[in-house]
Amino acid sequence: MCWRRVVPIIGGTLAGRYDTGIDAATTVVGVIGDTARGSLSPRMHNAAFAALGLNWCYVAFPVPRDGLGAALRGLAPLGIAGANVTVPHKEAVLAYLDDTTEDARTVGAVNTVRVDGGRLVGHNTDGTGMLDALRRDGGVTVAETRAVIVGAGGAARAAAFALAGGGAASVAIANRNWDRAAELAQHVRRFAPACAVEAVPLDGPALTGALRDADLLIQATTVGAGAQRAVSPVAPAGLHRGLVVMDMIYEPRETALLHDARARGCRALGGLAMLAYQGARAFEIWTGRPAPVDVMREALGLPRERAAEERTGR
Repeated sequence: MCWRRVVPIIGGTLAGRYDTGIDAATTVVGVIGDTARGSLSPRMHNAAFAALGLNWCYVAFPVPRDGLGAALRGLAPLGIAGANVTVPHKEAVLAYLDDTTEDARTVGAVNTVRVDGGRLVGHNTDGTGMLDALRRDGGVTVAETRAVIVGAGGAARAAAFALAGGGAASVAIANRNWDRAAELAQHVRRFAPACAVEAVPLDGPALTGALRDADLLIQATTVGAGAQRAVSPVAPAGLHRGLVVMDMIYEPRETALLHDARARGCRALGGLAMLAYQGARAFEIWTGRPAPVDVMREALGLPRERAAEERTGR
């Protein structure tokens, strides 16, 4: 929250009021997306700002597809320091930026924008956030991993490049639109020739075969949230003991896929840890200060990093 409760004594009586803690010097950042109102990022970032005593505030900016350009053009004139970008804008945002980092250009998607001297600079912290969550909360070493990714949108793109770049032995990309998966696979192969990358249909024996040989499954679509919260994009029969299943969705915390994964003896990891770590990197991009990761984790209901490491036996 960006406000605190203040009760001053005036003339011997109590006069309650709300002091927002926001003034003309407050730096504002936020999240832009179709479903921004449901984001937990404000809770996480505002806790971090408070912990470091920064006069910053993080808010939600619900922006539909046709309002993206206008929203981004308004950031600099309004003095907003930056914004996270979430579904469905992570790829479309590229058309409105003045510059992007090499990582964001490679991935072809942006989830963090920094306003630098009036210019909009795009970054991508999704891939590194995912890798941090896998390593620190899941105990997963990516090198030589055989991975399957469900999805081919902005989050899936970040995951594919991060896994291939991290030394994964193979990455299979499954998507309902096979052409889009095939295009992504081609780009990832060029980026990491040593990684065997293929596109497979989301339904059918090819995905079942890829999962049978996989060590890691990354679910990077919105299936399992909102109106589809009771749906899993992966049939339970494809899950097996020894498979690590990570669902990037964090609301609900226990998606249908994670429920199925636990029932089949898989190690299951929800999206909150990834949210915390990608958010920590965005925090550092905006503020230039080390992120208080444990504060951010606790704001999301996660254990401190040390407790997470002990839980996974590291």
